[in-house]
Formats: sequence, structure tokens, C-alpha cells
Amino acid sequence: MSHSLRKARIFLHIGKGVLLAATIFQAANAAKKQAMIRKWSQQLLALCGMKIVVHGNEHTIDTGALVVGNHVSWIDIYVVNAWRPTPFVAKSEIAKWPVIGWLAKTIDTIFIEREKRGDARRIMHQLAAQMTAGKNVFVFPEGTTGDGSGLLPFHSNLFQAAVSAGAPVQPVAMVYLDAQGKHTLAPAYIGDMSLLDTLNAMLDAKPLQVHLYVGEGIAPGTERRALSAKVEGVIGAALTAMREGRDPESAVRELGEATAVGVSVNE
Repeated sequence: MSHSLRKARIFLHIGKGVLLAATIFQAANAAKKQAMIRKWSQQLLALCGMKIVVHGNEHTIDTGALVVGNHVSWIDIYVVNAWRPTPFVAKSEIAKWPVIGWLAKTIDTIFIEREKRGDARRIMHQLAAQMTAGKNVFVFPEGTTGDGSGLLPFHSNLFQAAVSAGAPVQPVAMVYLDAQGKHTLAPAYIGDMSLLDTLNAMLDAKPLQVHLYVGEGIAPGTERRALSAKVEGVIGAALTAMREGRDPESAVRELGEATAVGVSVNE
């Protein structure tokens, strides 16, 4: 199938999403909305030539958690929603994107103005209230997208929401692999790339796999920086393992053992 035809099918699928969001979705109950988001996201991944493989699904926390993941691409959101639909914290610019911005608003995305001093505090209180009410929320603590070959430094501000709410943090790691099982930059949304540039790169590279590791919940403790560092270590260990074709669960367990005996996770 040609790229033009594949892109036409993707755009039709987005149009279908808009139609559903404007009609049936509005009247659906919470469970039905989750099912619709998951199915639509799974179909989008398939149209992009991508298969999702989930590790550690048994660790999934259904309510009242801060879910935290690494950030590679705009398609990360749909990978997470194909696993377990969760409202996201996203940069305010996304709200202005044609169609995608409107869809993001419809599924309760929380928008943050990163350039505005003090907005992180507003969002932190909003997230804490959501989790106290038993809802999950998803944040990308790197604050921007990277190429997936490693982690950018985590910003710890929004971890305060979990500390304030006494809510567990669920680490999630995403790695994109090509048909040979090697790490690929195809889905990366970095530099001056546009959404269309990334879409073309994914279609050129298909078939792709995205491996998503769901880590065990981490108790929030009382200090956001310590919490952020612990979550960053878990996600980093899982990412490295999946890029190398190793079991992320074992890598995270080894990290826990190393930390327990005082070995630096950065060594």
C-alpha cells in the first residue's frame, strides 16, 4: 500500500475520531469512553504500521496514581491510550493544533503554560485534586521530547502533586523498535520536525514495535526530588533493557537491589 493511501486512511481515522468525539462520546459513561479511546488509539497505531507490546501489565494501578513516562513523540499519547486511557498534562501549544488540539481537549487533557512562571503550581494543585478524587493522570517529566536513546533530566515540580495527594507513582517506559528489534528514531518528534515529517518517517520504517513497560507503583514519600530521582532510575533501567532486548522487569529488580546496597544507579 502506498504512503499516500496509508496517510489518507490515517486522516480518515482522525476524522472518524472527531465525529465520535462530537456525538456518541459526549453521552457515553466513563467505562464506555475509556473503551472508545483505547480502540481508536489501537487502530491508529495499526494504521501507522506499529504494534504495541506491553510488559508488566499486572502492575497497572487503576485509580488515584500519577503515571510518569519518557517522551519521544506525539504518538506516545496514543501508545499509552492503547494500553490504558489516561488524561495527560501537555504543553499549551497542543491545544492550538488543528483537530488534534480539539481531540486532546475532549479527552480531558490538562494544558500547562511552561513559559509562564507559577503555572506549574496551578497544575500541581489540579493534579493532586484529581488523584485525591481517585483519578489517574499522566505526565512527561522530561518536559520535551527526546530521540529515545536516553532520558533527558526530569523536572521534579509536578511530582509534588503525588506527595501532596499521598498518591503512588507508576513509572512507564516506552521504546520504539524496528523490524529487526533495534532501536529506531523514526517516531521521534524532535528539532524542527513537523507532525507530517514524523508520520512519513514512521511509514517509511514500518513495521515498527513499541515496547511499553509498566512498573510497580512507587510510594510518594515526603520529598519530590527524591521521588523524581527514584522514578527516573526505574524508567532509565527499563529503557536500557528494552533497547538491548533484555527483560525490563529483571533490570528494574537489579536496580532495586543495587540501590538497597548503596550503589549509585548512575554508575
